[in-house]
Amino acid sequence: MLKALVVDDEAPARSELRYLLEEAGGVEVVGEASNASEALQLIKAIPYDVVFLDIDMPGLSGVELAEVLTDLDRQPAIIFVTAHSEHAVKAFEVAATDYLVKPVEVARLRAAIGRLAPAEETTARIERIPVEKAGKKLLLQVEDILYIMAKDDYSYMHTEGERYLSTISLAQLERKLEPSGFWRVHRRYLVNLGKVKEVVPMYGGTLLLTLTDADATQVPVSRRRVPSLKKVLGL
Repeated sequence: MLKALVVDDEAPARSELRYLLEEAGGVEVVGEASNASEALQLIKAIPYDVVFLDIDMPGLSGVELAEVLTDLDRQPAIIFVTAHSEHAVKAFEVAATDYLVKPVEVARLRAAIGRLAPAEETTARIERIPVEKAGKKLLLQVEDILYIMAKDDYSYMHTEGERYLSTISLAQLERKLEPSGFWRVHRRYLVNLGKVKEVVPMYGGTLLLTLTDADATQVPVSRRRVPSLKKVLGL
């Protein structure tokens, strides 16, 4: 069972979603929060697998909270549950697993839960990832990937001179590929640390990673992720 947190500023909405999740199965609601500040405190204290998150709330919005969560070392999957459809593009920019519009049906909720990586995948070493290029479905060797970039609701995997499309969210890829040496360095970037040849300090406490490809591609590291990355790299 996946551990879930329900975040909504309206108590009836939280109760309704809890009921629907019980009907859908596969998750256990172990926490509720009425705003982003409450949710952030709970997420830092408890290793939730997934957060079901409203968007329009007092204080920080759900999207703004999701942006903050991308800087955590262990980020839970995000499934937005909202009455508004117009925020979908922004939601997927912060690597949401899914975006549900109220009223939510059990079947749709069950499909969203099905997109979450099973717990056993977090420790299994993944050798190949399904991708798309020129209308073809391919299996890409993980060791060939330099970095992965999130854009809209897709992930783009970059190898030496090539780019491949994946419909797997960056948050899911982070969980799948961490055992293979990939590290979330930015809310939009996941990097194969085995392909990093140089770490360049930048103004403001950020870093640039120079990769091993012929173009010496550089990937930014957000300031909040610098300490954890330095620890991993032994810097």
